[in-house]
Amino acid sequence: MLTKEILRIKGTVLYTIAPEGRLWDAVSTMVENDIGSLVVMDHGRLVGMLTFREVLAALHRFHEEFARLKVEDVMLKEPRSVGPDMEVDDLRRTMLESHARYMPVMDGTTLVG
Repeated sequence: MLTKEILRIKGTVLYTIAPEGRLWDAVSTMVENDIGSLVVMDHGRLVGMLTFREVLAALHRFHEEFARLKVEDVMLKEPRSVGPDMEVDDLRRTMLESHARYMPVMDGTTLVG
């Protein structure tokens, strides 16, 4: 099975946010859509990932300042991505090695999932 087959089953909805977006808005998007991550895009280019892991770390680290943070302050910068033709076993190994629960799927420079 290939990564693109998982995407076909999962659906085509992608949730993204700009790096200068407010972290509070990112959390709202994640909660309202019952998702665990957002892809951070800047002018059509993948620049980061924001997952609940980064959000919780920011809450722990910044406490009262949390509401003033921007996504770029806490996002995982330049996350590893995979291609749509990667075998699922290779995807699983890649995710385990990088301790990632979410991984962007890129077809060249285009975010596809």
